[in-house]
Amino acid sequence: MIMAFGASGWQWINPPREWTADDGISLFCDPATDMWRQTHYGYTYDSAHQFGRVAEGDARLTVTFSGDYAAQYDQAGAVLRIDESNWIKAGVEYVDGGFHLSTVVTRGFSDWSVLPLDRVAERVTFDLERVGDSVTVRYGLDDEQPQTMLRLAYFPPDAPALAGAMAAAPAGKGFAVRFSDIRLTGC
Repeated sequence: MIMAFGASGWQWINPPREWTADDGISLFCDPATDMWRQTHYGYTYDSAHQFGRVAEGDARLTVTFSGDYAAQYDQAGAVLRIDESNWIKAGVEYVDGGFHLSTVVTRGFSDWSVLPLDRVAERVTFDLERVGDSVTVRYGLDDEQPQTMLRLAYFPPDAPALAGAMAAAPAGKGFAVRFSDIRLTGC
């Protein structure tokens, strides 16, 4: 277990080869990493870097991050993961030459939604609030608080979930990511 962000009990799923913990978590995202199940592409990947703590039931996860996105599908953000078939990831993804707010909800099969950003943000904060059988995904750019709702999704209630940060580089050579804040409350 790792001590970070003023709490113990943090752990990695698929740790990157290069990472440091100081007043945040910095990592170089390994290439050929992703989280996806079947839909459209026909493949399943469960190799994304995931750093978090286990939350039992209702909880609020807030993740602030920045990245040096360089290649198609480079991504970083927040993750709630029950197991390899039930998870939500939400963050920024570099798609077709632009930055997008991206949410993938997976319940056996992945479901992806994107919203193009009209500007480049230095930092992005995502807030995933889990209450009962749902997760509300909100975001804020730069110094904005995460108030804008991006998605409301079903999520199996009462199942323990890893709650934290994720990063993946499915198509490129990898990229640098900095998680400056990860807060988990209500668990």
